[in-house]
Amino acid sequence: MSTATATRLAPPVLDLDARLALVDAAMTVCLDQAAVAFEVNTAHLPGADSVPHIAETLPVPLTPAAAPSPCQTPIADLLHRARIRIETDGWCRDAVFDESGAVCPIRAIRLEAAGDRRLADDACVYLLDRIQDQFADAETIPSWNAAQTSAAPVLLALDHAAHHAHTHNA
Repeated sequence: MSTATATRLAPPVLDLDARLALVDAAMTVCLDQAAVAFEVNTAHLPGADSVPHIAETLPVPLTPAAAPSPCQTPIADLLHRARIRIETDGWCRDAVFDESGAVCPIRAIRLEAAGDRRLADDACVYLLDRIQDQFADAETIPSWNAAQTSAAPVLLALDHAAHHAHTHNA
């Protein structure tokens, strides 16, 4: 047995949420390819409308502002509100925000913190900790966010962070 084989580690075991996020990412790629194929196949038809980029469309929440926070701690509540902001305003992948008003996770947290820098910093720490629990190679929130193909893993990470903060009374 060679030393390369002996030092090889077993692949990490992914929980259900991580597997769902991976399947969501794979499905997003498939849907993006189908949308491009549809546009190419129908471009010659008169009056053909283009299909919106599927990865950038989020389902419209029913009543995000009316949804009460299930979290009773300040950090958990802040993370919950940041999640709702991304659902409402849209998710931004490669910038802090874009011209349509979509925001990245850090911007959503800072906006919802309403100037409380310490609370926003603590919420970002909780979010990064939860991200690194699932993705050990994630160095920062922006680098991890830029690697995502849809908003689903971002919303899931905010949920995990809010739940963790709530259960640890933060």
